[in-house]
Amino acid sequence: MRRSNLLARRIVQQLGELIAPGMTTRLLDEKARELTHAAGAKAAFYQYHPGTRTPFPGYLCASINEAVVHGIPDDRPLEPGDVVSLDYGCVLDGWYGDTAYTWCVGEPSPGAAHLMAVTREALALGIAAAQPGKRVWDVAKAVQTQVEGNGCGVVRNLVGHGIGRRLHEPPQVPNFATMETRRDRLRPGMTFCIEPMVTAGHYDVKTAPDGWTEVTRDGSLAAHYEHTIVILSDGPEILSLPDEL
Repeated sequence: MRRSNLLARRIVQQLGELIAPGMTTRLLDEKARELTHAAGAKAAFYQYHPGTRTPFPGYLCASINEAVVHGIPDDRPLEPGDVVSLDYGCVLDGWYGDTAYTWCVGEPSPGAAHLMAVTREALALGIAAAQPGKRVWDVAKAVQTQVEGNGCGVVRNLVGHGIGRRLHEPPQVPNFATMETRRDRLRPGMTFCIEPMVTAGHYDVKTAPDGWTEVTRDGSLAAHYEHTIVILSDGPEILSLPDEL
């Protein structure tokens, strides 16, 4: 899993370096396809179809501004001030890697900068809380406290997840504390994704007409950061730790 997550990290870094005014997420998706194949890997998201959904058409989830996650790459040119979240997953040697990061095209507005900083710190605090013997509740509470304490919203119906030989495995890892999150105790060897999905306004989201993109119901900006971690006997290790993001 280290290899698959290091590859996912590297590809997201390379895609992030291409974000600029005039770039399109479709071109970023084509680059993701090229980099995936060059590495001898498979795309985790391409043609993914849980339940009754139509297969996801991209190698990359690219979500802009009010889009929270699962954005389908398209031909809309990026503009200065756009908030762009890239979520990428791959399969290498039968193991999945998954990571996400949010950028701003050019200088962010004060509101966008605040949102992105709050979400990054929420991810860091969630990872720090993922100690052996603790529970998913501790991770969820750390994320929720950071986000809501800074005036942002924690999306409720989208959560982190276990990962390994499959993209989505138990346990679910919400970004908000519930009684259900007290059930799963963290044990050495567990691998899962922590991924705060945070809004600048209300946390409620809806599915766009494309059947995939989740957008904020009030039109507020959203940010999304994700790491894959493994629980070791002495604490969490980030498998998708980026070099320079």
